[in-house]
Amino acid sequence: MTRVITYGTFDLFHEGHYRLLKRAKELGDYLIVGVTTEAYDQARGKLNVVDSLMTRIENVRKSGFADEIIIEESVGQKFNDVKKFHIDIFTVGSDWTGCFDYLNDYCKVVYLERTKNISSTMLREKNSHIQRIGIIGTGRIAQRFIPEAKLVSGVTTQGVYNPREESAKRFAHKWEINGYTDLEEFYRAIDSVYIASPHETHYNYIKSALEHGKHVLCEKPMVLQKAQAEELFGYAKERGLILFEGIKTAYCPGFNRLLGVACSGTIGSIRNVEACFTKLEKPDRRELTDRIYGGSFTELGSYVILPILKLLGDDFENIHFESIKGDNELDIFTKVSFKYPTGIGTATCGLGVKSEGRLLIAGTKGYIVADAPWWKTSYFEVHYENPDEVEKYSERFLGDGLRYEISDFLTMINGVGKNGFKMTRGESVTLAGIMEEFMSTEGRDPYGGLI
Repeated sequence: MTRVITYGTFDLFHEGHYRLLKRAKELGDYLIVGVTTEAYDQARGKLNVVDSLMTRIENVRKSGFADEIIIEESVGQKFNDVKKFHIDIFTVGSDWTGCFDYLNDYCKVVYLERTKNISSTMLREKNSHIQRIGIIGTGRIAQRFIPEAKLVSGVTTQGVYNPREESAKRFAHKWEINGYTDLEEFYRAIDSVYIASPHETHYNYIKSALEHGKHVLCEKPMVLQKAQAEELFGYAKERGLILFEGIKTAYCPGFNRLLGVACSGTIGSIRNVEACFTKLEKPDRRELTDRIYGGSFTELGSYVILPILKLLGDDFENIHFESIKGDNELDIFTKVSFKYPTGIGTATCGLGVKSEGRLLIAGTKGYIVADAPWWKTSYFEVHYENPDEVEKYSERFLGDGLRYEISDFLTMINGVGKNGFKMTRGESVTLAGIMEEFMSTEGRDPYGGLI
């Protein structure tokens, strides 16, 4: 008898789960299925699990493929189960390819090809719905999206669109999803869109997706003009659609905890916010070669402005930009100063100059400091007049952090969450206006071209 084992959360049981269990069963004579507990899912960074453990076990049982069902509840259990149940074949979906090769010393490891097409008429529990997300763009950030999305229950990455056929095919092949060069065909296959294309293309893609009735999660900066942001948010609201700007810091648990402490009165009234984010980018990258849409501020400015808007608001009296430029006149280091009626803010970013990246929030009773990478907030401290009085806070930041914004995007779509406060429409509109003003001072036209 060939004994096979597989594992999964099996939340919102759907066709992809059914097909995986069917193929796992076909590998041998006896199939054992491990269903993860809620606690273990949380520990490994799985977000948004909807169904209870008993419901998930029952759905696996109803599939008819499992000869035995066990519960997975800890790290290292897979190895012990392989030995305990005398397993011949360990199998999981191909999106985990390579992760369990260490078990090859104890049994055969098989990675099953993932289901590329998830039907809109799949099995559902109550009113829950699997969001079929399509990606526009095949660059670096799009590459990070798929591994993060698989850790959010209730979404599946259905396909990718790129007008360049070779790019679409290469990306689709790597991640075992469908590739599209026809935008209409792409929209027909999905429910929601993640836009990870170059900055200047965002507006047209967002508008097109909304016109086709699709919810939109767009990478920062969402758009580069205030009027465009206002138009698109109004357009989404009229159609009952969700439009989210994807600044991952805004959805990070640690950052939101930091904001809560800062606004609790612990450090008194906030009077100064300083945020810095720099990284040394390769000179041949788009960010440092695109004369119109490249540069430090368009790439990193959204991150460093976010805490200033969150803590001091959008009613600043004036704003001032200072930049250091490279040979091609693109900014390689930019400092933005905000003057408020009762405070000041300083946002610093750079792609060609390295500086200490930290977030400092100064109040009338104390201050908060989060060292780099504060934009992935996992630790911060509160200091007071007495140098011996220090409060320390820590919070988990998992993976690349995109799972947090995907999770909030999904809960907003399903109408079960009120997470719009983490990145409000007003803040996105203000950010677009600041981007527009910066480009104007740089002699760059946000509509395209040089002034």
